[in-house]
Amino acid sequence: MSHTLNPTRVPRLQRSELAVPGSNPAFIANAADSEADYVFLDLEDAVAPSEKEQARENVIDALRDIDWAARGKTVSVRINGLDTPYMYRDVIEVMEQAGDRVHTLLVPKVGVPADLYCVEALVDQVEQAHGHRNRVGLEALIETALGMANVEAIAAGSDRLEALHFGVADYAASNRARTVSIGGLNPGYPGDQWHFALSRMIVACRAYGLRAVDGPFGDYSDPDGFRAGALRAASLGAEGKWAIHPSQVALANEVFSPPEAEVERARRIVEELRKAEAEGRGAASLDGRMIDAASERMARTVLLMDEAIRATAKQRT
Repeated sequence: MSHTLNPTRVPRLQRSELAVPGSNPAFIANAADSEADYVFLDLEDAVAPSEKEQARENVIDALRDIDWAARGKTVSVRINGLDTPYMYRDVIEVMEQAGDRVHTLLVPKVGVPADLYCVEALVDQVEQAHGHRNRVGLEALIETALGMANVEAIAAGSDRLEALHFGVADYAASNRARTVSIGGLNPGYPGDQWHFALSRMIVACRAYGLRAVDGPFGDYSDPDGFRAGALRAASLGAEGKWAIHPSQVALANEVFSPPEAEVERARRIVEELRKAEAEGRGAASLDGRMIDAASERMARTVLLMDEAIRATAKQRT
């Protein structure tokens, strides 16, 4: 093991992340009552230019009026991009009026570490000026060729950064990929054309202590397609996926929750290795298979996720 270790900076349950347009207060209210672990109130792509200012006001009202944490949810705001005239007002107004209620800001189309530095500087100043005690985190969308080319530097670039998200639609456009499906597979490609990009982003997350989240699957009338994409992402190490429609929340929660049989096996692995340790052995056998310290590290990952799920479920009851 390297002497350089980067444990998870801020652990949060993020199996399902429900995207909600800030221009629709009714959708925001419904999201607060949903089973989503995470809700992001969108000021960017889901909001037309003519509605940007009203959406910002709606989001601030929702942050102040709804106790998201009491409902067992993390609430985030996706601000507009740095290349727009909206971003600086998004950050300043959300932070000044609801900086004590929002958990993270989601920054779109991050291409270089300096993009996060720009947002972080504004957040720092507003927190200091208003004396906010909670520390608002940042999350970055990796959805351009430039962002993927710099993903490791971005992951290491800000101590406020908590998570990276894979924005498949803009990533496809940035790479001029021949597809018009958001997150779906292209029959002209022999496999999963998003595998490399998603895997690279997840590796950067795990190397630098960040959460890794897969992005949207656009066809919400295709639950099997969503589940298949979520399973691929979970297999690579992602811990959650966006839901662009409420019907996708339960699917994401299902896929990214370890089944009870897996949890029970993880408990047995830890128990057997404790017995082996007491007898001076570094390895043991369970159900005809060798287990060792690496097995325990994998088991601990499952148990930590199960504990987080149970804690959140208890909070919601």
